[in-house]
Amino acid sequence: MDGTGGPGVSRRDVLQGMTAAAAVLPAAGAAAAPAPPAPASRLWYRQPASDWIEALPVGNGRIGAMIFGGTAHERLQLNEDTLWTGGPYDPVNPAARDALPEVRRLVAAGRYAEAEALADARLMGTPRTQMAYQSVGHLLLDLPAAEPGEITGYRRELDLDSAVSTVRFRLDGVGHRREIFASAPDDVLVVRLAADAPFDLDVALTSGQPEAHAVAAGDMVTLTGRNAARAGVAGALRFAARALVEVDGGAVAPLGDRLRVKGARAITVMIAMATSYRRFDDVAGDPEAATLDALHRARERGFARLRADAVAAHRALFRRVSLDLGTTPAALRPTDERVRADRLADDPALAALYFDYGRYLLIASSRPGSQPANLQGIWNGSDDPPWQSKYTVNINTEMNYWPAEVTALGECTEPLLRMVRELAITGEKTAREMYGARGWMCHHNSDLWRATAPIDGAKWGMWPTGGAWLCTHLWERYDYGRDRDFLRAAYPLMRGAALFFLDTLQSDPVTGELVTNPSISPENRHGFGAAICAGPAMDNQILRDLFDQVATAAGILGVDADFATEIRRARARLAPDRIGAQGQLQEWREDWDALAPEPDHRHVSHLYALFPSDQIDPERTPGFAAAARRSLELRGDESTGWATAWRAALWARLGEADHAHRILAFLLGPGRTYPNLFDAHPPFQIDGNFGGTRAIAEMLMRSRGDAIRLLPALPAAWPDGSVAGLRARGRCRVDIRWRGGRIEEAVLTAEAGGIRRVSCAGRSVEVALAGGRPVRLRGESLTAG
Repeated sequence: MDGTGGPGVSRRDVLQGMTAAAAVLPAAGAAAAPAPPAPASRLWYRQPASDWIEALPVGNGRIGAMIFGGTAHERLQLNEDTLWTGGPYDPVNPAARDALPEVRRLVAAGRYAEAEALADARLMGTPRTQMAYQSVGHLLLDLPAAEPGEITGYRRELDLDSAVSTVRFRLDGVGHRREIFASAPDDVLVVRLAADAPFDLDVALTSGQPEAHAVAAGDMVTLTGRNAARAGVAGALRFAARALVEVDGGAVAPLGDRLRVKGARAITVMIAMATSYRRFDDVAGDPEAATLDALHRARERGFARLRADAVAAHRALFRRVSLDLGTTPAALRPTDERVRADRLADDPALAALYFDYGRYLLIASSRPGSQPANLQGIWNGSDDPPWQSKYTVNINTEMNYWPAEVTALGECTEPLLRMVRELAITGEKTAREMYGARGWMCHHNSDLWRATAPIDGAKWGMWPTGGAWLCTHLWERYDYGRDRDFLRAAYPLMRGAALFFLDTLQSDPVTGELVTNPSISPENRHGFGAAICAGPAMDNQILRDLFDQVATAAGILGVDADFATEIRRARARLAPDRIGAQGQLQEWREDWDALAPEPDHRHVSHLYALFPSDQIDPERTPGFAAAARRSLELRGDESTGWATAWRAALWARLGEADHAHRILAFLLGPGRTYPNLFDAHPPFQIDGNFGGTRAIAEMLMRSRGDAIRLLPALPAAWPDGSVAGLRARGRCRVDIRWRGGRIEEAVLTAEAGGIRRVSCAGRSVEVALAGGRPVRLRGESLTAG
């Protein structure tokens, strides 16, 4: 039996079918009338960026830039999403399979430190690290005769609604204006420079990558090079970046390794970037030809059309949702001053801006055909980034996609879902060679090359449930869209992930419970000299979701009845959640929470069941909800950026509106948000932005199955407002307007018919939806009309 595809299903069929289904599946509710145009939603500043965390990001999913907004000297730091170190490699440790039984025996015997030491020595991947995301380099734009000139009237901004960044200033009385954007339709970055009088400009490309070399010829600068090796894995990629210069008036000519423009009134610079990467096991692409072709097409289209099409493509996604939380005079200040003020209660529009920014960042860093958003989305200015800027799938990668479905950006999940398909290939080998198991799996990290072996060390990497958690995103995509063709293509991947655990779960000799062994509760230590353990709460919770979703999918598709029965039986034997002596939800099967050396640990892994899952709910499981609440109290409100965002969403799920808002205020303050609104772990990690966006959405609407809750955690700080275009499960659009903290009207529009149970402020009604016709519910009585 093929653990990925099932009997009679080839891996090629699975991959091709899934790609086709994902490509045609629109966002849930996408056919409904678009949301009203978003209000002016801009980040703006009175001075250029002095550091990378003050620069402004643009991206089209595949390529991106950080814009510093300099005057006489401007630079754009450049990224291409497949420029990573290394090349295809197999990290599975050949000693792992023989050592695994002894590690399990030591864990079962309670000899955790010995088990962890053996896992460190024999189970970790080779190498023990993974590959790192890289920077292509910089585009440099210099006004050669401008310094030291007097600068007046300076302003730089990023318009989230158009995805165009603008810089304006006067230099010695001459007005200058620049527009920068990343085009998804044409796959280029575009910079337009204009001035009130003719000006000169030098254009250059630079890079710190190996063998990087720039050549100027005609009206183009071409930068080529190779990627770097890392941890013994040789670099296997070639890359190219090209800048094509067109002038209105004046002339352009090569000057060494750069271009010199003289006497122009306006200049358009178009930048294309590519590597030889095709897939995790194919590096035979031609980046020189790809970039040349992209620029030739862009030249033919011209600046006006490039800009119009790029803006239209962005707005087609961005304008699906519009959020208004009210405004105050604080909203008139520059963005960096609003963050430094640290008073979210006086500036509700900052929360709306942060929400819009999260959606903007997801559109800009994850589009169909691109790589998934990594730890920094697509923006990375270092060749040695923190945590290699890779995919950490014990929370961070999943958090990147938490806002996608509910904020009507379902298409943006395509890169993540494609990565799951690719991990099923590499993870099948890891499952077989390391565990002797069928199916597929992934540990806590992956990279461009889709490595799935455990890395870093057992106390971080010895966690087998990453693939299972990623599979829940396949179900989310189905549940919001209810497209059976997509589910049919996704099902073999979900099935393969479940099959791995049927083969590897261990039976507790005393209780008979099925548990993972070895595992950890990411990335926490339990106080017995180790992190390694058996059956931590998070594993059991994730597997309950995976097993439920696989069995339900089999029923919907009318397949695999015997396998679904086997899965349900295994689910019934998983270790249950338990409440400890402190009244807390236990992080481990044993009541070890009070013994853990970090009582305020950033991860709250055992609360997965509350959010993003819905196994725990204040109405359906009040006892466990109270225990989760107690765990949050013990863990504390303030943590790293992404962990703070998770806490905000958890308190929102508990219905604790003002508590969730208080945590959100901390997240949006100077300790956890940089001047450009990037999340501060610190350092920068983009998951906090995406988690914060989802937390705001969670305060306004949540759905489970065919049930919808309106304003489940509306804080006092947002007494009046509206949101249009949120998505509930089952292709249902939700618009809400409220005043004085009470709902005035909600409009539900579902593409597929059916009954929805809608609740708000203790009131619940059943609503029949059909044919895309909107249904209006008025007031907290939810009266139809």
